[in-house]
Amino acid sequence: MRLVVDLNRCQGYAQCAFLAPDVFAMHGEESLLYNPHADEAQREQVLRAATACPVQAILVEYPDEAPAAVGEGLSGVR
Repeated sequence: MRLVVDLNRCQGYAQCAFLAPDVFAMHGEESLLYNPHADEAQREQVLRAATACPVQAILVEYPDEAPAAVGEGLSGVR
């Protein structure tokens, strides 16, 4: 699983850091730090975090899987 966060779009709401604290962390009030190669064991937390982002700044990619359309449940988050 690979994560890409559009840091220009991110507004620092920190929903991701709350839902997946092992992957996302706030540095100060506005700077987001994250692990772009989150462990597969964190998949559910990462997907919830991406879904909860108010500005949809988090992109979750699965290089070894066929693409799914957004809206196919949590596994469809891209």
